[in-house]
Amino acid sequence: MAGFKYQAIANDGRIHKGVLEVDNARQARLHLREQGLIPIEVDSLAPELIHAQSNTLRWRIGLSGAELNLITRQLATLFDAGLTVEQAFTALIEQADTPNQQRILAGVRGEVLAGKSLARAMEQYPTIFSELYRSLVNAGEQSGQLSRVLLRLADYLEARQLLRQKILLALIYPAVVTLTALLIIIGLMTYVVPQVVQVFQNSQQVLPWLTRALIAISDFVRLTGVYWILIFVAVSAWSQRLLRNPSRLFSLHTFLLRLPILGRLMRAVNAARFASTLAILVGSRVPLLTALQAGTGVVNNLPMKQALEDTQRMVSEGASLSLALGKSKLFPPLLVHMIASGEASGRLDDMLERAAKQQSSEVENRLAALTSLFEPALILLMGILVLLIVLAMLLPIFEMNQLIK
Repeated sequence: MAGFKYQAIANDGRIHKGVLEVDNARQARLHLREQGLIPIEVDSLAPELIHAQSNTLRWRIGLSGAELNLITRQLATLFDAGLTVEQAFTALIEQADTPNQQRILAGVRGEVLAGKSLARAMEQYPTIFSELYRSLVNAGEQSGQLSRVLLRLADYLEARQLLRQKILLALIYPAVVTLTALLIIIGLMTYVVPQVVQVFQNSQQVLPWLTRALIAISDFVRLTGVYWILIFVAVSAWSQRLLRNPSRLFSLHTFLLRLPILGRLMRAVNAARFASTLAILVGSRVPLLTALQAGTGVVNNLPMKQALEDTQRMVSEGASLSLALGKSKLFPPLLVHMIASGEASGRLDDMLERAAKQQSSEVENRLAALTSLFEPALILLMGILVLLIVLAMLLPIFEMNQLIK
């Protein structure tokens, strides 16, 4: 069955809008006439999925983080108002801004009408609704608190998207400044310097050592520039192929964790993801082992992921979460202490949420400190390099003036 959005006129002149789940547009019009409605417009919500023989096209459909967050929050509001799953998705389909959203919502609605639970229906779109998302929806359905769970999930998605945006914004400016500095220096070395220095070489003047060094570097850059580009491309391709090996990638992640600044930043980012995910799952009455399994999936550092897998094994054998997590020595001590406090007080979800906020705040503070130090240092380095280039071009002029005098 496919989804069809319709507009129809009733006998009293009112216009009705909605969505029908039928095999084709002809059946949709027939169904409307049986209800005493005159169809004006009947459009398929997923025309490219009607004749699809597989789920290949479903994998290509996606939603942005903002769209998914909005849909989640709208679902929470509609369920809290007492609407059924079918009614809620029908309302969302009518309010959808893009055909892409309509296709996805209609696909989920169709699976629900076929008898599946909402969590099982969302499995048709695994790239949109992650395992964590589906686990929380399933927990909400099982506990009868789906609206509350979706509201917490929307808050989690919003906080995660905000943290990601802050990280990207913190890295964009240094990246732009670095690229601009490199382009300026390359332009000076490959075009400006040879034009200016050629005058001094024709004058048969003995050039200062700084000018000779600049000429040598300029010639080297111009002669070998293409080869350096080819080497960079080859090394990048070789690195990507090398890092496909899990053991080498594990070693790289271990090395990064040991770095004094970057390591602590990576540790805090992954700890914040894990704590916030576990807080929602535990607060939604998901069993701890199931919550740990889902929380492990949001950690992208391999040593920390392996530590969480060991934690799952120890917890299944009867150990406390704080004790099992602390043995790895990879997670921030404050996170472990707050988990221990939550276990002792019976408020584990609350302490996990506080720990997640603390780790996110630490990430933001460290990024702000790094960018505040890196930006002036980069500008200073660029200024020094430009100063050396200018001095190398001006020193021969000063010497010529002294000879004339």
